[in-house]
Amino acid sequence: MALSFCGNDSGSNAYSVDNGVLDNGCFVDALNLVPHVFLLFITFPILFIGWGSQSSKVQIHHNTWLHFPGHNLRWILTFTLLFVHVCEIAEGIVSNTHMQSNHLHLFMPAFMGFIAATTSVVYYHNIETANFPKLLLALFIYWILAFITKMIKLWKFAEASLGVQQLSFCITALLVVLYGLLMAVEVNVIRVRRYVFFANPQRVKPPEDLQDLGVRFLQPFVNLLSKATYWWMNPLIIGAHKRPIELKKIGKLPIAMRALTNYLRLKDAYDEQRQTTEDPEKSPSIWRSMYRAFGRPILLSSTFRYMADLLGFAGPLCISGIVEYQSNRTEVVMNKTENRTLGIYFVSSTVLLQNTSVLAVLLFLALILQRTFLQASYYVTVETGINLRGALLAMIYNKILRLSTSNMSMGEMTLGQINNLVAIETNQLMWFLFLCPNLWAMPVQIIMGVILLYNLLGESALIGAGVILLLAPVQYLIATKLADTQKSTLDYSTDRLKKTTEILKGIKLLKLYAWENIFCDRVEDTRGKELTSLKTFALYTSMSIFLNAAIPIAAVLVTFVTHAYIEKVRLTPAKAFASLALFHILVTPLFLLSTVVRFAVKALVSVQKLGEFLQSDEIGDDSWRNGDMSMPLESNKKYKYPGDTKVFNRKGRFRMDNYEQPMRRQLRPKETEDVAVQVNDGFFTWGSNLSTLSDINIQIPTGQLTMIVGQVGCGKSSLLLAMLGEMQTISGKVFWSNKNRYSVAYAAQKSWLLNATVEDNIIFGSPFNKQRYKAVIDACSLQPDIDILPFGDQTEIGERGINLSGGQRQRICVARALYQNTNIVFLDDPFSALDIHLSDHLMQEGILKFLQDDKRTLVLVTHKLQYLIHADWIIAMKDGSVLREGTLKDIQTHDVELYEHWKTLMNRQDQELEKETELESQTTLERKTLRRAFYSRDAKNQIDDEDEEEEVEEDEDDNMSTTTSRRSKIPWKMCWRYLSSGGFLMVFLMVSSKLAKHSVMVAIDYWLAAWTSSKPSNEILANPFDNASNYSLNYDATQIAEHRSYVPVFIILCGAAIALCLITSLSVEFLGVAAATNLHHNLLNKIIYAPIRFFDITPLGQILNRFSADTNIIDQHIPPTLESLTRSTLLCLSAIGIISFITPAFLIALLPLAVAFYFIQKYFRVASKDLQDLDDSTQLPLLCHFSETAEGLTTIRAFRHEAHFKQRMLELTDTNNTAYLFLSAANRWLEVRTDYLGAVIVLTAAVAAIWTTSQSGLIGLGLTYALTVTNYLNWVVRNLADLEVQMAAVKKVNSFLSTESENYEGSIDVSQVPENWPQHGEIKIQDLCVRYDPMLKPVLKHVSAHINPGQKLGICGRTGSGKSSLSLAFFNMVDVFEGKIIIDGIDICKLPLQTLRSRMSIILQDPVLFSGSIRLNLDPECTCTDDRLWEALEIAQLKNMVKALPGGLDAVVTEGGENFSVGQRQLFCLARAFVRKSSILIMDEATASIDMATENILQKVVMTAFADRTVVTIAHLVSSIVEAEQVLVFSSGTLVECDSAANLLMQEDSLFSILVRTYK
Repeated sequence: MALSFCGNDSGSNAYSVDNGVLDNGCFVDALNLVPHVFLLFITFPILFIGWGSQSSKVQIHHNTWLHFPGHNLRWILTFTLLFVHVCEIAEGIVSNTHMQSNHLHLFMPAFMGFIAATTSVVYYHNIETANFPKLLLALFIYWILAFITKMIKLWKFAEASLGVQQLSFCITALLVVLYGLLMAVEVNVIRVRRYVFFANPQRVKPPEDLQDLGVRFLQPFVNLLSKATYWWMNPLIIGAHKRPIELKKIGKLPIAMRALTNYLRLKDAYDEQRQTTEDPEKSPSIWRSMYRAFGRPILLSSTFRYMADLLGFAGPLCISGIVEYQSNRTEVVMNKTENRTLGIYFVSSTVLLQNTSVLAVLLFLALILQRTFLQASYYVTVETGINLRGALLAMIYNKILRLSTSNMSMGEMTLGQINNLVAIETNQLMWFLFLCPNLWAMPVQIIMGVILLYNLLGESALIGAGVILLLAPVQYLIATKLADTQKSTLDYSTDRLKKTTEILKGIKLLKLYAWENIFCDRVEDTRGKELTSLKTFALYTSMSIFLNAAIPIAAVLVTFVTHAYIEKVRLTPAKAFASLALFHILVTPLFLLSTVVRFAVKALVSVQKLGEFLQSDEIGDDSWRNGDMSMPLESNKKYKYPGDTKVFNRKGRFRMDNYEQPMRRQLRPKETEDVAVQVNDGFFTWGSNLSTLSDINIQIPTGQLTMIVGQVGCGKSSLLLAMLGEMQTISGKVFWSNKNRYSVAYAAQKSWLLNATVEDNIIFGSPFNKQRYKAVIDACSLQPDIDILPFGDQTEIGERGINLSGGQRQRICVARALYQNTNIVFLDDPFSALDIHLSDHLMQEGILKFLQDDKRTLVLVTHKLQYLIHADWIIAMKDGSVLREGTLKDIQTHDVELYEHWKTLMNRQDQELEKETELESQTTLERKTLRRAFYSRDAKNQIDDEDEEEEVEEDEDDNMSTTTSRRSKIPWKMCWRYLSSGGFLMVFLMVSSKLAKHSVMVAIDYWLAAWTSSKPSNEILANPFDNASNYSLNYDATQIAEHRSYVPVFIILCGAAIALCLITSLSVEFLGVAAATNLHHNLLNKIIYAPIRFFDITPLGQILNRFSADTNIIDQHIPPTLESLTRSTLLCLSAIGIISFITPAFLIALLPLAVAFYFIQKYFRVASKDLQDLDDSTQLPLLCHFSETAEGLTTIRAFRHEAHFKQRMLELTDTNNTAYLFLSAANRWLEVRTDYLGAVIVLTAAVAAIWTTSQSGLIGLGLTYALTVTNYLNWVVRNLADLEVQMAAVKKVNSFLSTESENYEGSIDVSQVPENWPQHGEIKIQDLCVRYDPMLKPVLKHVSAHINPGQKLGICGRTGSGKSSLSLAFFNMVDVFEGKIIIDGIDICKLPLQTLRSRMSIILQDPVLFSGSIRLNLDPECTCTDDRLWEALEIAQLKNMVKALPGGLDAVVTEGGENFSVGQRQLFCLARAFVRKSSILIMDEATASIDMATENILQKVVMTAFADRTVVTIAHLVSSIVEAEQVLVFSSGTLVECDSAANLLMQEDSLFSILVRTYK
């Protein structure tokens, strides 16, 4: 059959133009080719020249994405045009089959039109990015020509009286309309940009965001195709492979998405309601504000969602069509000589849609479109959700900055509540927004699905749908139960964590007393409860998964079985498989609906909490400080917002500085300059109507030192806060003088630090001045402390930084107040946590010299009356009112009594001073503690963070390929480690049941195909695949029986599948529980029995992370991910297997698809992991900033730093939102790609099936399976990525499981050790060498000594001389590699550790108490009688105190023993040592952290109660061992002197006497 343009049918002269040129159909079609060819000729050279130069262009920014007017409309029209061209090609090809010979003109022009349309859009995109509009003229001419030629064709059709019923006519009419519209778009561009026909073309700048190179989130600026496919993400995601994504790489957010923009949108909506409501008491509705601010994108997203859902039903319908017409294909008899118009056969639309190839293409296009719309809908909701979260966070933060202080102090609003609002409620609302389009899209989807099913199957479909609907509430119930169980699990895990933390903090003590097992069991108990809760959780989760899998099977079973018995019509493959696909569609919304409803309920609660918070009291406006109006209490309750705060500058950017700044204090004309602050008749309150401060009349003189004194609780701090405007004014006025208005520095009583470096804390936003900074540091004597810190003043301190002691924190706060260049300084009791030396230094250097040299006004609240002599002005307070005001002289003359009272108090303070000077000062101790914290940390740094080692290795490899391969590897080893922890039986059960379940599922569908394709044995009646109605009347009993004979097997298979679903879901979840149990148990044991060295080199935080975050991931997150991953992978594999089995040709196409899939998942996993990390790491600073602000409210407001803090909050929010947006865009990137792959799989499967097989049942089976693949491909990748992140937790836990344990066995059996050993307490040390680790140098070298029974031995030496190491050697806690210690004839290195350590006692330097009861702390083994415990307490002088406590011995000890003073804790440790009546007691610097009185008690007790025992005292204050019978003096690990204290003191040059003299 020759190919010719107009065909060469016999008997027709295709090329004759006798009736007129335009009446020849072939010529009209040829005419239509002209514009297309014209466009291709013009644009191709331009494109090639353009592309040659384009490669040099930068990949990103402003030369790009300056949209011409009508940009989106043009893309939409072009896509529609392409679709119409596809229909035109299909129509041409189908009508060509009705001709005798091939007529090229039927489809050739349409094909060229398709190419031209594609070219036009590529061409347009390139012109737009180059911003060269003149070249658009070519397109303009093309649209005009195409419009004209199509018009001619349409006119000829109309002349030949063809109408709408002919498909060709409709298509041509559509094309005319589209070309017309595109022409209009082109005219509009000329009108706006004036690039031609106008004298002055318009200069246009790209959007502001694109001028800022920091903006990397380009979704709003790229063209439509790139928006739909996230093409602009490619460089980021593929680049992640070479080097990790960092914060720099993701840049800033576009202005429209920043928190400030969205905050102003939400606030405007909120305030607008305020102004419009008549009832001022009624609070504005947050829901309405949210709708006003963010309603439009939600509506857009819902529209996308509806379109996607409707297109989703195209799948089942196309399948039913393909299966039906495939079986009827043979029936169509070609009638080649039908009536023709214009020499062409015209196809009607029904004929076109009966062509299976056309249906296959339609199915493909519908899938592509549906997936694109669905992802667009998801993206829009996610973006809106993130915008809403940003706005809410800014709103909450603004409110926090204005909360009235009384709210915080009276406990109406706790920090916990605020943190919950920030961390939980805003996220709940964000998630609700993500899911809310489902609320109205799902019911529509369900109704449509049921209607279609009813059309296919009749009443039996309703029964099937009924099954689904009945089981939906069960799912909702399970979902709520799950949430409850999760709560209880959380409580148990918090409790377990608390106990674990205690163990780790007191691990040294536990090992020395051999109590590891007892405390380990305590943790295991709690863990047991947690596991019970986890098992319930696992049960509910598996039920939920089970229902999800079983409901569709049950529905299908019920439907088809009832159909076989009710309906008279046989079930055809077309109907069976279409309904199967519909059931699959129906299940998803029903399963999700329960989740969405749950989130909606949570969102309602969150909004209510948020509303209450936004309505709570605020501090008054600043205007009242100028005394122009006194603000009564009532007006403070509902405080009106100041006017509209939107400020635009020329560029339209928002200015931060007047973003809701409180109004500044105005001036009063008549003020005198020598008074800085004045209060007249002030009555102030903290919120209850009772005034805290009453009748206050004071003046603060300018440039002088004013002291406020008085007893505890008489209102000194309140007075400062009242002047700062933090208290509510009942009546009275506060005046501020001219130059002091907003120049206040304030140091609160409770020190408040930022999470920042020491330097940032002191400078606090002021400019840095080196001299001034140095002077302040010296005045507050911070230099020694800074020297200890690892990075000096660049060390991070604060909540997440290093914990400083109270005194150190307070001095930093005072330094902050001193450094600020302000006229007034308020210091609230700056000496409270400082010892006497520091107080004096601060008073002299800081307050008197530094501040007064600057002539600053200073108000000082203090209890240290000895400083009153320095005061220029004194205010004495009593019970909330001013007792006296004046200079010290005034008071001395006018109020003698008060002056005398002060004098007696001063004397008492002086005595304390003397006593304190004798002791080592508190500051030295604090510094020592700090130094110790870092000393051990330096040792750690050598072996720090196993986690980071691998990354370090990666960085060293500059060779990219190795890095890439390592980053994209899936941690199979860890997966295996995890599974094997769950037990091989469970793994076997899981794998086998999974495989069995999927095989049975395939069997069900295969059986369905066989059943529906089976032909009745009585063939005479009709072909079953013809319309069934013609044999339904004489449908004899044998046929019915035969048709129903398939039912029993079908029921059995479905039943088996449902049972297997239950087994698989249970086995996966319980495998998870078993693995979690084993991993935690092994981890706990490994760590508790690890040598003490392990704890010195491993940071506590790192160990705790294994027990908290990592254990939580292993407990709760890995099992569902694993389940989902295995399910989706097996579904995809079984689908691909079935398709390949039915149509082997499919395997050819499978190879390129598999390669594409491999690369997509490989790139995505790496990028997703990085973005996930960024999201996690940016969230913490944000939450910290909120809690830190809430804690330091008064300070921030006094310093007037609100704007600065708001700015910081907006930056942190935006950073976190950027990370989250990129993460969700990356998820969309993946889903679009896997969905398109799925669509290609469906297309290839359909085409292969149509061309190769004839058995319609199998085609239906293959296509139904191909459709499910599209849903599950992206889940495979996302679960893989999640599992990879989660396996890191297993890896970290596993890294600790390889820790060496201490050798607990020993070479002597316990039975060989005498019961009462050591009975005498004789110690022989022979040539002892000790080191902490085989890698390290020895700390004790060849030490030999002999200690007689009952002797009191003192050990001393400078820091680091090895004295503490000796005490550890007695307990075999360190590596004794030479020599030995023999106690009462037994070498201790041969003893089992448990025996050795349980027979000796030690009192450590830091007193350690555990939470629980006093009894537990003294005798956790519960072996002693109460009398013995009371006796021990009596010896330690604690009996009376414990008796007074509620519960006596069972009185509560809080965490770390915080409810007792340090001295009492140390005495408890003494009692603990006494309870264990061992003949050897070791005291390791036990008196270092206690006061004189307690130390005396200790010394006395040791002398009397331990008179007959051997006592080894390791002393840092040599004076405490001057009485000792024998003294060992160490110097750098060797024993240099050994004699009685008296003898050593006689030798002038002995090291001992030098030490005694130094420390005197």
